[in-house]
Amino acid sequence: MTLLSPSASSVPTTATFDHVLEKVRYEGVYPTRQHAQDVVRRVLEVLGRQLTGDERVELAGRLPQEAADYLTSQAPTVRPLTGRGFVTDLAERTGGNLATTRWDTGSVLGVIARLAGEDLTTRIIGQLPDGYALLFGRAQLARAA
Repeated sequence: MTLLSPSASSVPTTATFDHVLEKVRYEGVYPTRQHAQDVVRRVLEVLGRQLTGDERVELAGRLPQEAADYLTSQAPTVRPLTGRGFVTDLAERTGGNLATTRWDTGSVLGVIARLAGEDLTTRIIGQLPDGYALLFGRAQLARAA
């Protein structure tokens, strides 16, 4: 199994939940592992409500079991939120402010994007309304009309 050092830029494909938490803790500059775990849980639960179909199943399969459980603990919504709506909804649910919630979201989804890989992340972003590319650490490209 590949070990993850805090300075490593990628998350190993065989990452354990502990690896994911340490990477999120490092990137999010969270003071404790518990804080990082709380952020991971909250972000993945809200993301799980946004994803459907093959992308949801495939992403859950690439995550460590604990993270997959957070992702799949919520039933998908029929009307996914925009990226901005995602952050706003998460801030309202947690009592956080928008800036901190945006930081939390990017810290988690950046790590998740590396676990998912380029192809799956592209498909996930394509499935969701506008505004998610930046949350996953990518440039937001205009969609074809």
